[in-house]
Formats: sequence, structure tokens, C-alpha cells
Amino acid sequence: MTDLELKTETALIEAILYLEGEPLDEAALARISGLSRDVTEKALEKLSARFAEASSGLELSRIDGGLVVSPKKDYWERLRERYGKKNESRLSRAARETLSIIAYSQPITRAEVEAIRGVQTDNMIRMLIEKNLIKEMGKKDLPGKPVQYGTTREFLKLYRLGSIADLPKLSESEADRFELEPDK
Repeated sequence: MTDLELKTETALIEAILYLEGEPLDEAALARISGLSRDVTEKALEKLSARFAEASSGLELSRIDGGLVVSPKKDYWERLRERYGKKNESRLSRAARETLSIIAYSQPITRAEVEAIRGVQTDNMIRMLIEKNLIKEMGKKDLPGKPVQYGTTREFLKLYRLGSIADLPKLSESEADRFELEPDK
């Protein structure tokens, strides 16, 4: 493959990432582009190197196993207010608190969230589902089979996390707050 061909393939991969907007893994990029997996990976390396240059405001971010083109983290803090997701700006303090409990404790039931928060969360959970920040993750093996909730890919994108493991670590007092009493 010539250098010109690799530049063309790199531009194609960049365009696909831009147009898709959703995280895509290497196999999906190869399938969509019609390129081999090897060529796709070389194009991603070249694209990543180009984005690493100081003259680029973009970077390749890995979210939930897939890649997206996004603003560099250094710039995102300055750009978030204008270009941030509508989901983030419209979350009330109560919704952010509910979302953080779910994120750090997932999978978790509504009753467990309420036990931690000390207030009803029906409306908050419904709103977070509507914003696609949480989803049903199954049912807990308890009487009544309560629904368990967890975060979505949209949550990871909103907070620029590669996976849930990338959540900031909680202090000991914060971690204690997220734990349920053994009887509950």
C-alpha cells in the first residue's frame, strides 16, 4: 500500500467516525469502509498520530469498546457549556445524584436507590431512562423480581468515559454513602 493510498483510507475512516457519531470498534469500521482489518488498524494509527499533533483539536476516544472522534479533553472543558449534550445541562441536582448512585452501584433496583437517597426516585428514574442515560439491566432474584438499572453507552459518551471502570474513585466517606445496609 502506498503512502497516498493510506492517506485516502485514513480520510475514509475519519469520515465514517464523523458521520456515525456512535462508538465503532475496528471490526465495524472495516465492515463499513470495505477495508481489511489490517488496513483499518493502520489508518486508525495514522489518524491517532495526526490528532496527537498540537495543531489538532480532536482525538480518538475509546468509549465502551468503540472509537469516536471527539474534542481533546483540554478543549472540552472550555467548549462544554456551548457544545455539551443537552442531557447534561438539563439534569437537576436530584437527577445527577440518582444517576451517580446508579453509576457507582449498578446493577441496582429502584428500591435500593431510594434506600440510599432517602426519597422516592420514580420520576428521576423515568427521566433518566427517557434521556437514555440508564436502562433496565434485568431483574433481581428477589420476591417480585424488581427491575435492576445500569448506565448506558450514552452515559459513557456524555461523561467521556471509556467504560464504567473509568468513573472517578470515591473517597471512603463517599463510598460508604453508596452502600446499603445489610438488612435492606
